[in-house]
Amino acid sequence: MIHIDPKLTPASLKAPLARFFKVSGEKILLLDRVWDPAQGTPVFTVKGRYTARGWTEWTQGFLYGNAILQFEGTGDRRFLEMGRQNTVRRMAPHVSHTGVHDHGFNNVSTYGNLLRLMKEKRLPANPWEKAFYEMALKASSAVQAARFTELPGGLGYIRSFNGPHSLFADTIRSLRVLALGHRLGHVLMGERDRKINLLARLLQHAETTARFNVYFGKGRDAYDVRGRVAHESIFNVEDGAYRCPSTQQGYTPFSTWTRGLAWILLGYAEEIEFIKTVPEAEILAALAASPKPLFRSKKEVVARFEAAARAVADFTLEQTPVCGVPYWDTGAPNLHKLGAYLSRPADPFNEHEPVDSSAAAISAQGLLRLGRHLMKSGDPKAGARYFGAGLTTARTLLGEPYLSIAKDHQGMLLHSVYHRPNGWDWIPPGQKVPCGESSLWGDYHAMELAVYLKRLSEGKPEPFFYNI
Repeated sequence: MIHIDPKLTPASLKAPLARFFKVSGEKILLLDRVWDPAQGTPVFTVKGRYTARGWTEWTQGFLYGNAILQFEGTGDRRFLEMGRQNTVRRMAPHVSHTGVHDHGFNNVSTYGNLLRLMKEKRLPANPWEKAFYEMALKASSAVQAARFTELPGGLGYIRSFNGPHSLFADTIRSLRVLALGHRLGHVLMGERDRKINLLARLLQHAETTARFNVYFGKGRDAYDVRGRVAHESIFNVEDGAYRCPSTQQGYTPFSTWTRGLAWILLGYAEEIEFIKTVPEAEILAALAASPKPLFRSKKEVVARFEAAARAVADFTLEQTPVCGVPYWDTGAPNLHKLGAYLSRPADPFNEHEPVDSSAAAISAQGLLRLGRHLMKSGDPKAGARYFGAGLTTARTLLGEPYLSIAKDHQGMLLHSVYHRPNGWDWIPPGQKVPCGESSLWGDYHAMELAVYLKRLSEGKPEPFFYNI
């Protein structure tokens, strides 16, 4: 269980944050200098050097988003120009990519961050530049919303790259692009000029994910433990019936892949923040646009998202070692060989199962955001608990052995795992499980976490993706 240090505050992390931004700047410049875009998109490191791995092109937005966030964290305009120019030059195919569920990763990390910084006056006002970013996000939101499988009872989901039968836990965080499209006043135009409400699809997807990918301890099946998460839910597309849980990157459908758990936690926490800013009338209009209304009010939406977020947050606290860094799957087959592994810090160099620092970086931000929400909305005790767990995790990640300080290693955050079942992760000589490597999504979410905490440490408002 995560051991919460009550003395931790964002201000107490100022020195580690400053060190992190020094390291991250060096890594961004290094990768920009050596990476050849003709190789594709960097995904994860092997022997300290980033490599490509064709599965889906879901990490390019993190590459340029890192530079944008480095500018946000340091004010160094070299990184702004790097992120800005590469977004214009290379991100357009991701805006119109019809084959993936990853629009909220690629396009919010680039166009979305740039538009947000312009709104915050960190970028000079430029009407045409603003319109360019807005158009990219509108198009991206419509393409994402069009990848939709309708289910009976008003439910439905943005299908994963696996096909129309597949709902991924990951996509709850990629919903951000639908939120931005709606905020920009956009709709998806369907057959015979049918106007499809983007907020309605966001609500449908979020409710379907809560119903089938999140467990609430109510006896749904023999493995229904409150807060557990299924990476993938499978449906019969002929009649819309739910068939079974599944996984692509976890150990089994009946254990919990911890990065999937982290996506759920951060995704719902951010969507709570967004929904709280949406006028009641817009929520009701979106609910009315669904085949069958899933909620009766904005209050019910927030309560449902909060219930899902709190369930997975509690499971995260209970199933993560004291330092806040989880092993890659809560049911990984050799965890038992580690003994009482939850009662001591995770060991990335152990002989039996890898840790996943990228899951820690994602969940840390989710815990912080959920904690802040609850502290503001009437449950300060629970809020402080989650917030403290997020700070504890962040402190771990901002130091060794997770901060990548070797000058020739291209990653920022060490001990990330990509696809354990497929055996894609590098196992160094003398080790028995993957360790010592980085992933672009791990680096990016460490950057987001650092920017978030830097804002709080300086007494400034936290960044919100929808502040455009």
